[in-house]
Amino acid sequence: MTLEEQTPTENPKFPLATAIIAVVVVAAIGISLWTVLKPVPNPPAPAVQVNVPAAMTAEEKAYGSSIRFENVALSRAENFIHQAVIILNADAVNSGTHSLNKLIVTVEFSDSMNQIVLRESRGVLGNAPAPLGPGQRRSFELSFDGVPPSWNMQPPSVTASYLQFAPVK
Repeated sequence: MTLEEQTPTENPKFPLATAIIAVVVVAAIGISLWTVLKPVPNPPAPAVQVNVPAAMTAEEKAYGSSIRFENVALSRAENFIHQAVIILNADAVNSGTHSLNKLIVTVEFSDSMNQIVLRESRGVLGNAPAPLGPGQRRSFELSFDGVPPSWNMQPPSVTASYLQFAPVK
């Protein structure tokens, strides 16, 4: 066999179409990764906070001691996903001389060392509140589904943390 009879090993030429497809695939992968991995800008903070009570006047702050909580009772229930729910029933008593349009209470559950393990504030006069007049009492019920197991099983403290006088007519 002579040299000319042997099949020469040809260098296969890289077709132009294959090169273009490879570049497009690499570019698509790069753009996809950049889109997924780019840092997300922080959204701007809202200019107005919703459901934040206005500051109380000095008279309203002093009036907080005129609100008493009586008949505080606890019960236990189970929610639809089988978690324990603590239900607090109580009466808010207005022993002062002003009617109240808004009353927010803070409920604090403590552990055996009297450290607060859960603190929540909630309104107790309802969404369309009827004013709580002088000498009146209003029953309310609050449910708590996240009470830690370290709770000492004693009734929580209930205090008036915000109130708003009803406008004088």
